[in-house]
Amino acid sequence: MYFTYIRRELRRRGKQSIVIATGLAVGIALVVTVSSVSAGVKSAQAQVLHSLYGVGTDMTVTKTATFGTGRPQRFTGPPSSSSGGATRFARSALRATPGQSTLSQTTVSKVSALDGVTAASGGLVLTDTSFSGTIPSSTTGGGFQGGTPPSSTSSGNPSFNIDSFTVDGIELGSSSVGPLTASEVTSGSYFTTKDATANVAIVSSAYAAQKGLEVGSKLKVGSGSVTVIGIAKLSDGAADVYLPLATAQKLSGLTGKITTIFVAASSADKVSSVASEVKSALPAATVSTSADLANEVTGALSSASTLAQSLGRWLSIAALAVATAVAGLLMTAAVSRRVREFGTLKAIGWRTRRIVAQVMGEGVALGIAGGVLGLLLGVVAAEAISAVAPSLTASIADSTGGPGGFPGGRGFGAAQTVLVHLTAPLQSGTIVVALLLALAGGLIAGGFGAWRAARLRPADALRSVQ
Repeated sequence: MYFTYIRRELRRRGKQSIVIATGLAVGIALVVTVSSVSAGVKSAQAQVLHSLYGVGTDMTVTKTATFGTGRPQRFTGPPSSSSGGATRFARSALRATPGQSTLSQTTVSKVSALDGVTAASGGLVLTDTSFSGTIPSSTTGGGFQGGTPPSSTSSGNPSFNIDSFTVDGIELGSSSVGPLTASEVTSGSYFTTKDATANVAIVSSAYAAQKGLEVGSKLKVGSGSVTVIGIAKLSDGAADVYLPLATAQKLSGLTGKITTIFVAASSADKVSSVASEVKSALPAATVSTSADLANEVTGALSSASTLAQSLGRWLSIAALAVATAVAGLLMTAAVSRRVREFGTLKAIGWRTRRIVAQVMGEGVALGIAGGVLGLLLGVVAAEAISAVAPSLTASIADSTGGPGGFPGGRGFGAAQTVLVHLTAPLQSGTIVVALLLALAGGLIAGGFGAWRAARLRPADALRSVQ
């Protein structure tokens, strides 16, 4: 009887019911869309921090090179060869990223022993640069070593080629913290303990596609050659090639040296205190937390985050409040037009609480209908945003105060820009929140009508009878 009455009343006032449910649906759809976009922005931020910082990392420890320190760039390679009246040469160098100084590998144990540190691993961030070219045999201007570029001759023009890629030496046995995890390897296999000193490598899928590499391929790194055992799906901004730490140290001539320590704290609220402990233990080092790096993120991603978290949130609240208020006013107006109905029901014995329950039930039914419709509209809007959203840029400035780039050591200059694609994933919690908000909106709207219905008297109905 109760539900039959609700269904009949809503069908009898079909246009008004559609208006109320649609108003609530628009508010709910906006909440779902903004929540999904916010989740997408957070996911993009996490992607940026992951690619530039390290898996499971709460902070990194690096050391910025000071003026006058470091070794000069030296290229090594086979002797130059002459053929066809031209001299061909190829040189390569594998060294720490310019602007970064090295730390002793023993500092990892020192950091691991600090209170509040659950994991720490060392990394060696390197840059492999190859320089090759051809110089005609008859050139003027001092040749290659005279400081003046060779000039054009009858034998042809000189040609030069520079190729560069990034290399990360990672400590094996510390997969819980660091720049690479086994789950990211999509082809081949991850490093095992027996690979600790082997000439093996895992390359990013982007670099593998660029160079035509696959599992089993040989890759020249520095003065040596490594075998590709795995290909990893990584975010933009990650290194191109990953080696076991000992292998990277051997090929670069930096035995016992690292450039980065990745640190994981026991809990989020201990990150600051752990950072202070690390700074006290290593006064010359730069300690950067994930919060520091997040604050350094600028560009289109930062703008989207501000828009989604500030304007979007308040816009959703305003739309939902307006929709609920309009629904309440329409419910009140509907009750006012049903004076004869409710007065008659009271005259035949219906109690006030039964009429109030009836009106509240109608409001809840409209709220549920609006919630379901709003959820569908929100899902469609979120999918549309994911399909047409442009790629966003996130720029990381140099927070170390030197030319070494951002914390973690990746990059070659004072900043790096990472390209990320914005999506709007629907969260399971969003569905629950949307339905609860719709239910609350229906209850509020029904409450307005119930308050008006509770004030009706049987005499009002009798006076309205013609």
